Amino acid sequence: MIFALIAVGEGSLVSSLIVDAHYDLLLDVFRLRRGGETRVIERFYLDDLRAAGVDVLVCSLFVPSEYVPEMALRVALNQIGNLHAEMRESPGLFALCRTAGEARRAVGEGKLALFLSFEGVDPLGCDLQLLSVFHELGVRLVGLAWSRRNAAADGCHFRPLEEGTVGGLTAFGVALLKEIERLGMIVDVSHLNDVGLDDVLRLFKGPLIASHSNARALCGVARNLTDAQIAALSSRGGVMGLNNMVHFVYPGTDDRPGASEALEPALPPIPEGEPRWSGLLRHARHIAAIGGDGCVGLGLDLCEFDLPEEARVKSVFPSYRHVAPFIEAVRREFSPQAADKLLGGNWMRVLETLR
Repeated sequence: MIFALIAVGEGSLVSSLIVDAHYDLLLDVFRLRRGGETRVIERFYLDDLRAAGVDVLVCSLFVPSEYVPEMALRVALNQIGNLHAEMRESPGLFALCRTAGEARRAVGEGKLALFLSFEGVDPLGCDLQLLSVFHELGVRLVGLAWSRRNAAADGCHFRPLEEGTVGGLTAFGVALLKEIERLGMIVDVSHLNDVGLDDVLRLFKGPLIASHSNARALCGVARNLTDAQIAALSSRGGVMGLNNMVHFVYPGTDDRPGASEALEPALPPIPEGEPRWSGLLRHARHIAAIGGDGCVGLGLDLCEFDLPEEARVKSVFPSYRHVAPFIEAVRREFSPQAADKLLGGNWMRVLETLR
């Protein structure tokens, strides 16, 4: 990983850092360390991340449903504790960062820069004060909900599901937004349902992102954003990250409104005769056309790490080692300045708001 600056005009510089704004890395570290493994990031992940050229990685604190609600706080704290153990075991290889400046310094020292993000505020329960505790522990980005209901908001499901009345933000969720704003944190709207996203746009004045969502106009799942939502996010200076999960890239037969929820939905058809990532490039072009080249980044969500690589059929990229051709395609498809924005510059601009 090399920190570089590229001149893009007289007297101006743009960072060429590559940033991935969403990875469930710490969940896998949590699982493997429970099994007795150590130096997990160094041994199982760092080489692949370097092969892709990733400099900055946002690591989600995701708590699987089997631990919610009773164990959510403990699992999230364990994930943070595990990261500190990994840094002690692999000194000088990666660093927990709280600001864009810290990330640039870490990369300049040859380290992978890591940020912490909530993927659902389930660990907080209904305790608002816990947010400041996690802020002290380094969490800087807050996804209010995963694809389930919690005390703050309703998440959107991956596919239509029979359920009761869907809600937006709760009173706790509104109070949480005010505390997030006070602490200078970033709100992530990926996984929120449409009503909750509208609430955030109306109530929150701080920086907004959708860390791992594609364009609903190209793939009609609720996890993706509509053109109107993309435009609204862009108008606030927000960025959305391209998600590599094939169900969010290519439309499938079970994506239509009213289709039944399936635990194992059929894989959508992927066009033959073109790279597997070609659809992701189409989403990048569409998002840029709606929100401008300052609105799109990477949020790849490579989350099939518990499977052998050959079985990772739900991902465009089975591992980070397969991302490099896509990055090369982005540089061919977009102008040098727009490509640098997409690959990391847009995310670094948002991270500059952190304090």
